[in-house]
Formats: sequence, structure tokens, C-alpha cells
Amino acid sequence: MSFPSENAGPFERLKLYLAAGHGDFAGWIKDAMVAAAGWAPGLAGLFFRAFWDRFWIRGSGRFAVERGVRILGAKHIAIEDGVYLDRGVYLHGRPGGLTIGPRTRVMSGAVLHVYNFRDLPGSGIAIGADCVIGIDAVITGQGGVVIEDRVIVAPKAMILPVDHNFGDPALAIREQGIRARGVRICRGAWIGAGAIILDGAVVGENAVVGAGAVVTAEVAPGAVVAGNPAREIRPQTRREEDGA
Repeated sequence: MSFPSENAGPFERLKLYLAAGHGDFAGWIKDAMVAAAGWAPGLAGLFFRAFWDRFWIRGSGRFAVERGVRILGAKHIAIEDGVYLDRGVYLHGRPGGLTIGPRTRVMSGAVLHVYNFRDLPGSGIAIGADCVIGIDAVITGQGGVVIEDRVIVAPKAMILPVDHNFGDPALAIREQGIRARGVRICRGAWIGAGAIILDGAVVGENAVVGAGAVVTAEVAPGAVVAGNPAREIRPQTRREEDGA
């Protein structure tokens, strides 16, 4: 998707706006219908949205949406049974999709934005069951993010599956293209407060990423890492029942 030229007319600008925010005119209608229920206050509003939003967003069962949640690109979003979206959450679906698994909680101010404006084939965000996405966490989906079941993403953590090329100092960075390999957070992992998970990283099952750590590579299952760049401070430990 490109930016409008200086000479673009109103119709072209409107078309680009619809494409960026909603996909197309039909997507705008769907997003408007979802937004129409966002004003309803209190417990009554919560129950109303639980029924109303299910008509417009794919998935199974009911989910709870607090007042003030912003949802764009609903045509690319699927929300499963028992999901809770706290106040100030922002979901933005794009091609590749955004899926939130059963009983996952997305807390206040969190941003889940697929951000696929370049038609990248591997884009998307898939969050499993029984996860927690903490306050003000940010997850983008250019290279694809997979978060398996029972993962904790603490407040202000960031998961960013994209990297800009910058090899040519004569060119503006935005003109040199991007790399987008994706990120996987395996079952039971804990991403600490303010940690940053960058493109190409894999966080193993039940691993711990310390607060403020920057992860650029693979974290072994069960390991604890910290620092920038993240380094292992406690290796994988085996359960007693596994014969340790």
C-alpha cells in the first residue's frame, strides 16, 4: 500500500484511507458496527457487546469487551470464547489475520496491530489459549507472531517481528526495504516487563525473559535470560519427574 501523491484527488485519498484502516468499504461498515456498541457504559454495555460484537467478529462463544476498546480491520480478526479485552485496547487486523485464543486476557492499553501494509505473505498475529497480554504491551505482526498457550506477556513488553535494512548510507532507511522472519513464543513462557522480542527470535517452552531484556535469537526451553542483548543467566532445568 502506497501513500497518496500530492496531486491525489479526494476519491483516491478516501480509497487509501479505507484500505489502511478497514480493508475496503465493506470492512468500514463492519468496523462501524463494532464501534457502534463501544459507547454503552457499565455492566449492561458489557453484556450488550458480548452479543453484538459476535455478529461482526469471527470466532466461537462470547467474549467480553470493555468500553473504549478500538477495533479496526474486524474482517481480519477472530476472537474465541472467554477472551477479555480491557479498556483502551487497540486491535488492528490486516491481511494475515489476528487471532486471540480462548480465555486470553488483553489488558488496558495493549496494542495488537498486524501492520501488514506491504502485503507480506507471512504476516499475522496468532495468540493461543489462556494467555495474558499485559498493560501497554505492543505486538506487531509484519513477519508473523505466534504465541502459544499459557504465555504471559508482561506490561510494556514489545514483540516486533520486522527489521529495516540499512546497508546503504546514501539511502533513506525507509527506501532500503525490510526483513521479516517472524517471532515464536512457545507454551508457558514469561516475557518480563519492558522486554523487547525482535525479529527472528524464538522463546522456548517455559522460558523466562527478564524485565527489560532484548531478545534477538533463540532462548532455550526452561532457560532464564536477561540483559541487552539477552544472555542466559540460568540454564534449562529439568523437572524431578523427568529424572533430573
